Formats: sequence, structure tokens, C-alpha cells
Amino acid sequence: MFEMKEAEDKGPVKVIKGATLIDGNGGKPLKDPVIVLQGRRIKQVGTKATVKISSRAEVIDCSGLTLMPGLMDVHLHTMMFNCLTFHNYRVAQWEITPELQQMYGLFHAQLCFDMGFTTLRDLGLNSYRGLLTAHLCAVRDSINAGIVEGPRMFIGGFTTITGSHLDLIQPRAAQRLGFQTADGPWELRKLARTNLLAGCDIVKTCATGGGGTDKEEPDIRNMTQEEMDAIVDEAHAFHKPAAVHCFTPNGHRMALAAGADTIEHMVFHDEEVIDMIVDSPAWMTPTLLHRTDHAIQTRLDQGTSQFVINKMKALQPYCFETFQKMHKAGVKIAMGTDMGFDPEMGTNARELEIYVKLGMNPMDALLTATRNAAHALKMEKDLGTVETGKLADIIAIKGDPLKDIRVLQEKKNIQMVMKEGRVYADRRAGHSKNVVNVNPGEWKIIDYL
Repeated sequence: MFEMKEAEDKGPVKVIKGATLIDGNGGKPLKDPVIVLQGRRIKQVGTKATVKISSRAEVIDCSGLTLMPGLMDVHLHTMMFNCLTFHNYRVAQWEITPELQQMYGLFHAQLCFDMGFTTLRDLGLNSYRGLLTAHLCAVRDSINAGIVEGPRMFIGGFTTITGSHLDLIQPRAAQRLGFQTADGPWELRKLARTNLLAGCDIVKTCATGGGGTDKEEPDIRNMTQEEMDAIVDEAHAFHKPAAVHCFTPNGHRMALAAGADTIEHMVFHDEEVIDMIVDSPAWMTPTLLHRTDHAIQTRLDQGTSQFVINKMKALQPYCFETFQKMHKAGVKIAMGTDMGFDPEMGTNARELEIYVKLGMNPMDALLTATRNAAHALKMEKDLGTVETGKLADIIAIKGDPLKDIRVLQEKKNIQMVMKEGRVYADRRAGHSKNVVNVNPGEWKIIDYL
């Protein structure tokens, strides 16, 4: 892959001062940090005792605040018919056009951005009117072009078989328009190429059944090994990563055999496959926020069938146990929430509290959403840590997440959100800038019956 050297390093000089810096490398926090930026990148990291501040520099005073890298959620679905914007997702998916849902996708991404999540990996969606890969890529591109404010986004394109778990996000009786699913290795290669032509950054596929769909069990095989090998090979041929949805050890084995870059979800396990994952280069996303009692109740309130609710309740204890065993074994973990139908967009940081409750120490939990996430995205040269040469994605927090990980869950504590050297949200004393100037519940629920 080639790298472009941009003129970004020649921009204006800014200096951020704070009380403490958690730099994303896992070491001891730095007291009285001073971070020098030039353009979009970090030029120097030191302390007030070691860094001389130029009189010409713009100083961003975050005294009393904890500085850390921008957070990342590497598994969510911003264009899902989410509970914040619709009363009943099963009704909404018929009443709302893909074009309008695209606007909600941007809105949902902005809600996460406002809470310090400067990078999102959106792993795709479909609708009764076709795959929504191009719609999601347009949201990403509009942000990159500076037309609208939002987080950095990496987009996945669904590439899976007829009747797969990802196909069953739609009702079985729904008419499927367009080229949404494929069967056999060559047809799946064509679907992967179609998604790549639409502009996706990741090819997303599916090895097994899942939790959130009707009349489908988690252990159903979703494709043959030959089909999965073809999809992953096609992604890699275009220098793109492949993400594989897996619920079972057999699914894990298929994904590893194919060379998957990330394995999505922690549900079932066996000791042999855990060892295989540890020895592989693959990263795993737990998506435990989607498994909580709150998320299950939210799904029930949105009109989810009792079959799905019962399945989600039955899966819950296995997910938490699998996380604990995989973490203890040394599986490489990058934070992902699977936000979509539930839970609410912008509450991503609650995932980290679950990790801590299940035995992960707070620093390691933060690393899943910073350095580890950057590695899972293959963006570690630019993202994930506050270091010289990296893009200046930096947030300022009121409180210490190493003492109480929950401080990341309240908007008032996310005092500043910076992406690539530009401040997008600023709630420090004397400042009042938000990405989204509405609070949950203040916008119209348009399908409320």
C-alpha cells in the first residue's frame, strides 16, 4: 500500500495543556502534559517543564482535565433503524426511505462523535431496496470533504449468502431488490467487488447465525469454507481487510482458516479455538453492550419478537463468560458495541464499563478503544495514541477514567473533542460548542403510532 505525504504538517501551531495525559500506550499517565500540534498532526509531546511554548501558538487550556486519544468503536451500524429515531424499527424499515435513513446515519454518527468517538467502523447494512453500502460511503465522504462535521468513518459492505444472518435483518417475506446476497465462491467474489466498487473500506461477511434475527439459530453455518476463502481473498486482493461475524467455535475456525482480519462478537467458545485465535493475527470485537439487560429491554420496547428476546436472554451469560476467558488467554481485543437497533447511539463508552466489571483493568479497557482499535483498523501509524507524528485526535475529560471508567458516559464530562487538530466539541468553562445541539428525546419520533 502507498502512503501520501500531505501538506497537513505545515498548518498553524497549537498547544494543548492538561492535568494528565493517558497517551494510549498503557504506561503511567503523564502529569502536566503539553502537546504541540502543527496542522493535523502531533509535533511534540512533553510536560510544562520540558516544552517551550511559542508566543505565536494558539493555546488550548485544558487545565484540570485528563487528555487522551480520541475513542473508537470498531463495530456498529449507524444506519440501523435505531431506538433514538424510531418507535418501532419493524415498521420504520418499510416507511423510511434509504435516503432519509442515510440522514439518520449521519446524525447517529454525530451523536457518537459528540461523546468523544472520533473514529467509527460501520460494518454495513441492507434494506428492502438494496444494500446501503453506497449510502454509508457517501456519509463518510461528506465528512471527509468537510461538507458536514462528523467522526472519521470506515465502511463495511455486506457480502454474504442468501438466507444468512445478515440477510435476515430483513423479514423473510420482504422482497429483496438489487444484488444483496450471493451464492458460490464466484458469485460472492462478484458481490465483494460490487461493494468495493461502491467504495467500502472493509468487506463484511458472516460465518454463522446470530442473535438479533427471527427464526434463526446461532449455530447455523452461513457459508462453506470455499465461499469464505473467496470473500477474504477478494478483500485482500484489493488491499482491504475482511471482518467475519462469528458466534461459534466452528465459525471461528472457518474465519481463521480464511485469514480474516477481525472476528466479530464473543459468544460461544472452546479452549482449542481460543488458543488458535491467540496465535493468529486476528483481532476480536466483543460487542457486549448489545447483550445487556438494558439493550434487551430496548429491543422489546421497539417491537422485537419474543423469539429474538428469548434468544438474546439465553445468549447473554455465554457472551460474558467467553469475554472473560478470551481476555485471560490473551486474545487481542478491540472495542465494538454492535450499536444499531440498540442500545442508544452515543452511549458507546458503556461497553468499557462492562469490560471492567468482567475483570479487565481500566487501562486495558481504554486501550481496546484507542491503541488496540487502531491496530484492528490497520491505522496504528496514524491513530490510537498521543505521539509525535500521529493525527491529533485528542479528547479532554473531566475526571479520571482510570479511577472510574463511567466518567466517559456523561456528555458534560467530555469537555473537548478534537479530530485532526480541529476542535469540534468544546464544553470547557466559557465555551459552548457541540456537534449535535439536541438531547435524546428532543427530536421527533416519526413512526410513533
